[in-house]
Amino acid sequence: MEETLQFIYLHKEAIFIVALSILLGIEVISHVPAILHTPLMSGANAIHGVVIIGAIIVMGHATTTGSMILGFLAVVLGTLNVVGGFVVTDRMLNMFKKKPKK
Repeated sequence: MEETLQFIYLHKEAIFIVALSILLGIEVISHVPAILHTPLMSGANAIHGVVIIGAIIVMGHATTTGSMILGFLAVVLGTLNVVGGFVVTDRMLNMFKKKPKK
């Protein structure tokens, strides 16, 4: 317990920044209009590609089997998130296209 309190005391600025970021993110996201949701999610999924690259780099430096498995899992889940996000974005954008006349 004492180690936990010491960790919190030593890193109180970082903990404060993370807590403030969470609250600010919730506030910003809750005020996004529905029409902007799809383009913003598309951008977020593109940024998530950086996470995939980071996971690949970390996986390349893995020394244990556990870290290799976690890195592989991060790459797979990140890829699923990016692909799924772009599929949903494409589907949403198709809703706004004009339908051809018969």
